[in-house]
Order: sequence, then structure tokens, then C-alpha cells
Amino acid sequence: MYNVRPLEVFLAQPRGFCAGVVRAIEIVELALEKYGPPVYVRHEIVHNKYVVESLKAKGAVFVEDLSEVPPKAVTVFSAHGVARSVEEEAAQRGLPVLNATCPLVTKVHNQGKRYMAKGRVLILIGHAGHPEVEGTMGQVPGPVLLVQNLDDVAALTLPRDTAVAYITQTTLSVDDTREIIAALTERFPDIQGPDTRDICYATQNRQSAVRELSKLVDLILVVGANNSSNSNRLREIGTEAGIPSYLIADGSELDPAWLNGVRAVGITAGASAPEVLVDDVIEALRRIGPVTVSVLPGREEDIEFLLPTELAPA
Repeated sequence: MYNVRPLEVFLAQPRGFCAGVVRAIEIVELALEKYGPPVYVRHEIVHNKYVVESLKAKGAVFVEDLSEVPPKAVTVFSAHGVARSVEEEAAQRGLPVLNATCPLVTKVHNQGKRYMAKGRVLILIGHAGHPEVEGTMGQVPGPVLLVQNLDDVAALTLPRDTAVAYITQTTLSVDDTREIIAALTERFPDIQGPDTRDICYATQNRQSAVRELSKLVDLILVVGANNSSNSNRLREIGTEAGIPSYLIADGSELDPAWLNGVRAVGITAGASAPEVLVDDVIEALRRIGPVTVSVLPGREEDIEFLLPTELAPA
């Protein structure tokens, strides 16, 4: 018999879409309105199947390589950013491009270029294979050393007096990178890096909100995609706090067995997960038994990013 007591559901604040994701989705939607379908998008615009499928239904076509884009077709670069080689290929083919790269990712690209222009060896803290990391490594004019953990720092063969600089993947928070930055600083006295205020605000805020959530609940549900770096990290943070935590795409993936003996459930969502999917999870809980829902106090986000000039309102 599953739990039949009224469940308390606490929603983390903030959760879900960040300003960069809102901007990226809006770019695709406005491009479809202005130019008509199809509009081609290189890579998933954001890492969420629901978002991708809804844009497909409106006429967006998602591709992994520009060779799949027909001549002269309107092309959108995803929020994760792309390498210079991709930009150059689009220019050579004369493709009209709308760049939906998150402005915070672009800021990291520019930081890396500045450090390299000063002659520093550049170190990128991030996850190998993530599209943002691949884009960043392909934007900076020169070799970039990728470190994912403390072992990677220890394995660096640079002399101690090397002038180095570091940048970080935006979906990592201050907390995620603190130990690695400390290890790099200890290893290389001549080191420079961005101010912690330059770390993605949305990543940090959502992680802090999950830590607060974990103090109140017996179970945490993170709404997001399996290939979403920031969603996976939210689940990990819940687990690290000692709370059973699960990453689910929507209400259909909720396992009623998780609710055995549970009085309070916390729900959050990754930065690319829309609120409609949070609502779907709450409805799935309601189908199991009575639910009360409350939103925790948390940091309000009012950041908005400008649209590309081609799509900005007159």
C-alpha cells in the first residue's frame, strides 16, 4: 500500500528556465514567425525534449551538422555556443545565422580570448564532450587544457611558474568549481581567473535553492533532461544532502514506490525545463493522493537578455 497521507510539496525558488534559455527559445520562435518554417537549429536549442519537440511542431528542424542545412536556410546556433570553425563554415556557405548563444557563455569565450592574448596558458574547468565546452574550446585561438576534477589538475605537466588563467563552463556553480580553483591556485602562483560574480547566476541560484529544499523534505524530484548538465547536478546535490533524489523528464516517470513513508516532497527544475513539466509532476502526485503545494522563498530573478538585432522589435 502506498502513502495515502496528504503529501506536502515544496517548490524550490528559483527553478526552471533561466534568461539564456528564454532568449534562445524566443529566437527560434521569432525566426519562425519572421521567416516562416523551416528554420534550422544546430544541436538541441536547449537540453529538453519537450522544448525541442514543441519547436519541431512549429517548423524548427534540428541538425547536428551544418552539412544538413540546405543552401540559404535560416540557421540558429544553440544556447550552448559553437566553435569558430562552425561560424566560418556557415559564413562560407552564406547561411543567414541567428546566434542564440547565451550571453554568459559568450562572456566566457571573450574572457578566454583576453587571457590568451596576454600570453597565459588557458585552463577550462568543465565536462568533456559537453557542447558548451566544445564550443568554448573551439572559440579560443590556441590550445586549451580541460580539467574536470582534482586528478586532472594533479596530472597537469606545466611548470609551477607558468602564467596560467582559468575559465569555467557556465553550468557549473561557484560551489562546483571551488576545490578545483583552489588546487589550481596552489599549484600555479601566477594565475588569473574571472570574478565569482561572473559565474552563471542561474546555476548558482538553483543549486542554493536545492540545498534549502533538502532541509525540509524526504524526497527530491528534479524535473529535467538526462543530458542536461545542470539538471544532473541538482539531483547530485540532493543526494549529497542525504535526500533520495531523482531526475525525471515529466510526471510519467514518477515511481509511486518512491513515496513510501514520505511526508514532504521537494520539486525543482533544471534551467532548460519549462514550468509546464513541473505542473505535470504535481498532477502525477495528485493522482496518487492528496497534495498541498507551497513555494519556498528564494532569490527572484529579473534578468533579461537582448535579442539579436534582426529579431528585436522595431
